[in-house]
Amino acid sequence: LYISLNYMFFKKPLKVEKDENNRVPPGQTVTDKFPVLTDGPAPEVKKDEWVFEIKHENELLRSFNWEEFNNLKQETIETDIHCVTRWSKLDTVWTGVYIEDLLDGLVNEEKHKFVMAYCFGGYTTNLPLEDLLDKKGSVVTTFDGKDLEKDHGGPARLLVPHLYLWKSAKWVKGIHLGESDRPGYWEQYGYHMYGDPWKEQRFWYD
Repeated sequence: LYISLNYMFFKKPLKVEKDENNRVPPGQTVTDKFPVLTDGPAPEVKKDEWVFEIKHENELLRSFNWEEFNNLKQETIETDIHCVTRWSKLDTVWTGVYIEDLLDGLVNEEKHKFVMAYCFGGYTTNLPLEDLLDKKGSVVTTFDGKDLEKDHGGPARLLVPHLYLWKSAKWVKGIHLGESDRPGYWEQYGYHMYGDPWKEQRFWYD
């Protein structure tokens, strides 16, 4: 696998800050940069071809094109993010749509307990549905007041900041709802099925 690890080659060391408010999980170092970690080249996704689909098994429940998505209520999300590669970035600002707004009226508590996020380029990651609701998960299209750059998942990515950042799938194009939890891309290679930064759940044996 080709892995872009340019976060390892900063000209300056990661910025270490005093964690006065207990905001940085164990094993993490704070940076004011935004490192990039990508398995292979970033896909080229045009906004006029972008679509976000919500499915259960093979049934399409709802879909949004770029215009429809941007006509939904857009929220400003201020949060810290934590990468499994041991960096954290504080006070990040995004805009996007909360997952519960995308799922409004669709959730069946008996059938829909887990989610698999699917992305342009073939990436997938799994999450419990409850970890995307109550404003815990969103699909975002801007970062720091600008359109989301391709290397950071543009035009749209999943944002689930209370879990390690590999769960915030880049170039997201949809979610599949289901009753069981299945491993996504990195989870098949030994990454933790859940990925709680505060418990250092980096790998399956953690």
